[in-house]
Amino acid sequence: MARGMLETTLMSRLSVPFGPRDHVLGSATAPVVLVEYGDYECPYCGRAYPIVKQLQRRFGDSLAFVFRNFPLTELHPDALRAAETAEWAALGRQFWPMHDYLFEHQDQLGPKDLLAAAARFSLDGHQLRTAWRDRALRARVAEDVASGTTSGVAGTPSFFINGELHEDAWDVDSLALALEAAGARKAHRQ
Repeated sequence: MARGMLETTLMSRLSVPFGPRDHVLGSATAPVVLVEYGDYECPYCGRAYPIVKQLQRRFGDSLAFVFRNFPLTELHPDALRAAETAEWAALGRQFWPMHDYLFEHQDQLGPKDLLAAAARFSLDGHQLRTAWRDRALRARVAEDVASGTTSGVAGTPSFFINGELHEDAWDVDSLALALEAAGARKAHRQ
């Protein structure tokens, strides 16, 4: 098999393409889509958070950012509840403010902390406790985890650029180069 064919065969792709069920910042028609599978309690995701923010400022309207939950519950005991809280906040159109808050307060993800975060965004803490108790949002989080697993995600953060797994470094310069290359490839195909 030729080297190019082997690389294409081994390349991981999103098993569930970016779509209406996703949380997206930016235009759904942006030429470059960056999907992150992340865990709110993961210290590496915490380090990636400001990098993604910097890339969003740098690329502006040419970048859409999607976050999908991938809580590593064996390592991070508060990750699942944090993911459920973000999904619950989405019901009140507060996903992105909650997402940002959770990453900016990674050391405060216990139940009392999450209830305080809900209050900060004028969301009903009683309803959040009920959602946790009834596991109302676990299926939504599990969908993200399943799509990540079938896409080859093994840890967090994992990034996909225009549907292809980014297997290189995820510092700002490396990701920026990869995003620019993806944008150029898309422009060339059009």
